[in-house]
Amino acid sequence: MSSIYGSTVFRMKTTFDIPEELLVRAKKLAAELRRPLRTLVTEGLREQLRVPRNPIGGRASTRRRIRWVTAAGGLPPGLDLTNREQMHDWLRRHP
Repeated sequence: MSSIYGSTVFRMKTTFDIPEELLVRAKKLAAELRRPLRTLVTEGLREQLRVPRNPIGGRASTRRRIRWVTAAGGLPPGLDLTNREQMHDWLRRHP
């Protein structure tokens, strides 16, 4: 735990595996920016968490309103959807 400007900030160490090529590139960038690798990783993670995403993993698209189309009608007379066999018979008789 450390204190920054009066706020208490909790820090936690963790270990994870990343590809060596990615680590080398990250270390080079951190050195060029004269910043600790820890800061570079933390900022990258914050950026990834800042943007809402859809469940598949891509960025969330803007929401579109669904325009419902309705029409008068209903089931044809004699069609019973609760009886599968009767429904198939009706469909065979009414191609």
